[in-house]
Amino acid sequence: MISPEEVIIAIVLFAWILLLTSFLTRKLYDLMIRRGLEHGVAVYYNRKIVHIFAGGLVAFIAPFHFESPLIPSIFAAILAIMTYIPHRTGKLLYWFQVPENMYEVHFCIMWGVGLAAGWLLTGNPWFGALPIIFMSIGDAVTGLLRNAMFKRRTKSWWGNLAMAITTIPIGATILGIPGAIAALICSFVEHYEFGVIDDNITVPLTALLLLIALTHVFNF
Repeated sequence: MISPEEVIIAIVLFAWILLLTSFLTRKLYDLMIRRGLEHGVAVYYNRKIVHIFAGGLVAFIAPFHFESPLIPSIFAAILAIMTYIPHRTGKLLYWFQVPENMYEVHFCIMWGVGLAAGWLLTGNPWFGALPIIFMSIGDAVTGLLRNAMFKRRTKSWWGNLAMAITTIPIGATILGIPGAIAALICSFVEHYEFGVIDDNITVPLTALLLLIALTHVFNF
């Protein structure tokens, strides 16, 4: 049974994401351009800001305020459609979207699917939320560091080290040893992409499989 409280919280969070992606990051993009940053650098910073303050923030909130993954996953699907339409129409939200890929669409899809899968398979919402946190915050940390160092989208082991330093304590706090191990391995997996299968797909999928397997090993 969906409670009115869940609906209200979902609407508030959805409104926050729309504000962040349609207004705040656009203003931040304008500010970065005025400060002399290149277009691609500004866009990439914005993408990672969205990762943290949309995907990551809501993933932390979801286990505390929702009784099931149904409503968050529905809103994630809506956001996937909303981010896909600009690619389809050619009218990109230029301050955080790029024509080369639709990874932000992958992000929305995996956010909803990953949360629902982990939650429903185990009955524990954190098995859904933690892989999404690795994808959202861990990947964002790697991207922010790489963008600051190289001024372009690229892979670097420095970024993966930063992801490990960030996500291992989070994983350990939420799900103990399995969470820490999953964070460490996902920090390595993030370094690699396979065509259209980017880290927004490989990181949460790897994390979920590892968490399920490792909890049996450690009887967590």
